Amino acid sequence: MQLKQVIIVHKARDSQGQAWAEKCARQLEKRGCHVLIGPSSAKDNPYPVFLASVMQNIDLAVVLGGDGAALAAARHLAPAGIPILAINIGGHLGFLTEPFEAFKESEQIWDRIIEDRYAVQRRMMIEALLFEGDSRQHSFATGTNLEPVSDRYLALNEMCVKPASADRMITSILEMEIDGEVVDQYQGDGLIVATPTGSTCYTLSANGPILHDGMEAIAVTPICPLSLSSRPLVLPAGSIVSIWPLGDYELNTKLWMDGVMATPIWPGQRVDVRKADCYAKFIILRENNSYYKTLREKLQWAGARFHYSNNHRH
Repeated sequence: MQLKQVIIVHKARDSQGQAWAEKCARQLEKRGCHVLIGPSSAKDNPYPVFLASVMQNIDLAVVLGGDGAALAAARHLAPAGIPILAINIGGHLGFLTEPFEAFKESEQIWDRIIEDRYAVQRRMMIEALLFEGDSRQHSFATGTNLEPVSDRYLALNEMCVKPASADRMITSILEMEIDGEVVDQYQGDGLIVATPTGSTCYTLSANGPILHDGMEAIAVTPICPLSLSSRPLVLPAGSIVSIWPLGDYELNTKLWMDGVMATPIWPGQRVDVRKADCYAKFIILRENNSYYKTLREKLQWAGARFHYSNNHRH
């Protein structure tokens, strides 16, 4: 990979991340690379400025933070196909990031990237669009549909539809269609539509299934449903999940993408969630990268507490 233009994003108000970002910028600039650097948080979004200001392609995005910073980078950079090197500095779980220990010799990292001594992991993303009225009957009969009334929203982990109220705990009634066919009505705290990557995040806490991140599939998980028969579903990646909020016109239902508010939804509107046409691309530096090892360590399964060989089987 050529490193002619690189963006470096660090977790806002994190002194360690900022110091490492500045150190990396100096190292890359000595190699003749043009570097853009900025903070990232819920209120700081450097990506639109970066993407609008560059005159040539961005070769690499270095993201110094936790999973939240990596998710934000994926949402903004995946449509442009920009690979992401995410390093866990100031993060917590770190499902999406490379460990900080692997990054301490950063000069060697740039050599490895220039010499193509790394792996790239593609992760499926999903997108959501908001529609006004019931245009689904035309969509599946004729292959056409009404124009959406929202922007396209992207997520690497999940889309979540939940009610919102400042003065009461409320229960939503959500009707779900899959490929135009009504499947169920869910009464509870909301619905999560997740990717395999997102199956170890909010979906996991809602007792949803864990899906291998190399798969392409969609998991639908109800949040605290008021029915024991409401169960999670795993769907083919080509499915279109439509969610309708029903009932209370004073109830403000919202669509969330990776935990970030996307748009309000009102009765009479629906959200269509489907596989996106782009993938998040993450640089993998670890030579012994293992999905199951990640599960053991991050979820504190037995293998993370007791390290042993398989000799006990003989």
